[in-house]
Amino acid sequence: MTEAAGPLVSARDLSIRYPSRYPEDRALPVNGVTFDIPQGEILAVVGETGSGKSSLAATVAGHADTAEIGAPMIHGGSLRVLDYDIRGISQRKRDKLTLRVGYLPQDAGATLSSRLTIGENVAEPIFSRDRRYDQTEAGQAVATLIDAVRLPLSVMNRFPHELSRGQRQRVAIARALILEPVLLIADDPTSGIDVTVRGAILDIIGDLQNDRAFSALLVTTDLDEVRRVTDQVMVMHRGVVVGHGQVDAVLADPRHPYVEGLARSRAIGTVRESTNAAR
Repeated sequence: MTEAAGPLVSARDLSIRYPSRYPEDRALPVNGVTFDIPQGEILAVVGETGSGKSSLAATVAGHADTAEIGAPMIHGGSLRVLDYDIRGISQRKRDKLTLRVGYLPQDAGATLSSRLTIGENVAEPIFSRDRRYDQTEAGQAVATLIDAVRLPLSVMNRFPHELSRGQRQRVAIARALILEPVLLIADDPTSGIDVTVRGAILDIIGDLQNDRAFSALLVTTDLDEVRRVTDQVMVMHRGVVVGHGQVDAVLADPRHPYVEGLARSRAIGTVRESTNAAR
């Protein structure tokens, strides 16, 4: 399949809900969102808990309308990912799509199989697709990514419980990229990780994106994290977009109280940094 000439992701007035028999649970976690992700670019989605970021990430990753328990559903509008219409997509097309989309869910390092070695965890998507895939080639691909996420090759023979949380998250990044996707969806990749290594995780994603030229949707709660990988941000608040564009431009002209609060917090942080630097 040839790549689309337009953006890899295009959402128009997209609304998302979760199935429920109770009317009070039928609120829309994502309500009328419009955005594009051009080829080779990263869009950061920023917002507090409950803003709809994770629901949006899962939907763009192809995990909506699957009839699985807890899966989101497209309620209105349209969403195209890699030239596939996600609303009403067939299982055959979904399978083709997800082969080309790397998905890093929240706390992805905790989802690694405890029964498999690190190398086997990273290689698992390859053999799920093709059980007869050459093991030597798979091993080389795994080793390349383990090195790319700045882990020693010796971890390939270890098990997840033998690694730190930050190391497991790096392994999860390698696993998400093992099929060489053209689009990466990373849902809060630094959540729960020690503050001293969060920057390194984001730098790894940024370096890999520069090297492999994939597009990405990066979900985060921290605006400062955005600047390490992209200058394009979409701010969400209670399911709607309240700011969208270049980071400095969005903060310089806040058109919603939540964005205004982000700008104020950023200004306070900048003053503190300047004060500490002057001491």
